[in-house]
Amino acid sequence: MGRGSRAPGHWRGGGAVLEPPRMSSHESWGHFPKVAAGDQGEVTLRWLPSRLPEPPHGERLLAHGLGRSYGDSCLNPGGSLLLTSGLDRFMAFDPATGLLSCEAGVTLDAILRLVVPQGWFLPVTPGTKYVTIGGAIANDVHGKNHHGAGTFGRHVRQLSLLRSDGRVHVCSPHRESELFAATVAGLGLTGLILSAELKLQRIQSQDVIQETVPFEDLDGFFAINRESVESWPFTVAWVDCVARGRRLGRGLYYRGRPAPPSMAPTRPARSHLTHAPLARVPFRLPSFSLNRLTVGAFNALYRWSNLRKPSPSRVHYDGYFYPLDGVLHWNRIYGSGGFLQFQCVVPHSDGGAVMRDLLGRIARSGQASFLTVLKTFGALQSPGLLSFPRPGVTLALDLRHRGASTLALFAELEGVVREAGGALYPAKDACMTPESFRAAYPALPRFEKHLDPAFSSAFWRRMTGAAPALP
Repeated sequence: MGRGSRAPGHWRGGGAVLEPPRMSSHESWGHFPKVAAGDQGEVTLRWLPSRLPEPPHGERLLAHGLGRSYGDSCLNPGGSLLLTSGLDRFMAFDPATGLLSCEAGVTLDAILRLVVPQGWFLPVTPGTKYVTIGGAIANDVHGKNHHGAGTFGRHVRQLSLLRSDGRVHVCSPHRESELFAATVAGLGLTGLILSAELKLQRIQSQDVIQETVPFEDLDGFFAINRESVESWPFTVAWVDCVARGRRLGRGLYYRGRPAPPSMAPTRPARSHLTHAPLARVPFRLPSFSLNRLTVGAFNALYRWSNLRKPSPSRVHYDGYFYPLDGVLHWNRIYGSGGFLQFQCVVPHSDGGAVMRDLLGRIARSGQASFLTVLKTFGALQSPGLLSFPRPGVTLALDLRHRGASTLALFAELEGVVREAGGALYPAKDACMTPESFRAAYPALPRFEKHLDPAFSSAFWRRMTGAAPALP
């Protein structure tokens, strides 16, 4: 059967090949909040539509790629999801210029498998390659090189957007620029992104030169970071959030730069040979398996094992940028209750004091995280009206959802960030209050002018007061 042929059992809607509407079992990556069975419909897109499908009962729509958003920005209870992973075709790639055009459901993984052998790489990449282009734009994702390259949206030359009035808008920083700015980081609320053109980054090899530098406290992090951002394109730190007292904020600083050509080609990571992870978590682990003792032991072992590795070292890009992608369904380790991620950014001016306050509160709570990341954002302006990155210090950590105690801790941390004039990341959020959202995103009134009336999400209804509070 050809890619453009009509599959049995599918129906067409305005040129789109669609599977019949059905109830959705899709969750967010954090498995929280929960969506009740039968409370969310879905329509699978198999071809670029010329008009939006009519969902049953007139519910609101929301595009849904691979569901790697951690909270409720990718959920639409009471409405329907438009599943875009079937919009996975490359439209054009020029290996001389690095310009790539593709449909919105193409994944970063698929792009890498196409372009890396031809000497190109993504200009910006988050910590997973299992993200669609549409999702990367809608959340204006960032990576380890924000101080030199900014966000993903800065490298999008143009995109096409289908609105509920049936019009397809081709917009860019220079054409329908306000709609472009609303769609980049627009959380899928301005319509259905159909395709995009992206400018890639030239590379000389598939490797990264990585240095691992230990630091004993937060002051050590900031000292290493000041030195590193001047000459290293990629910077990020892992923090042992169990450490307290004089060791508060201790961790490992990873800085990297593209490696020059090697005498012998580097063997690709196994995942690029088999397109499969190296390991998998077969089921959701018991909730008691993650506690302060087990996380503390893991953090100590992780720090010790990384200090034993040679530094600097030449590593494949897969291991440097996507270490968690080597474990399929790693989110299951948090158990049936799921997990919450807290990611914030606060201004540089008092970033050290705020980070010390946040890490101190987390350590005292006993709700330990072994996935704690600390880095800084540069001054390059993000193109989206609701873009999260801005100059400052950003902290991200995952915590097992233990119920009221975890929600109370998140509310406490949110208050610290709001008082400091910082922001929380909508793509990772499940708890933020509307007050914090409005304070952190002053361009919200401009954005709201470009909302598509047919699109909504659980996150948006929560921020606008149209959804009940989380249990």
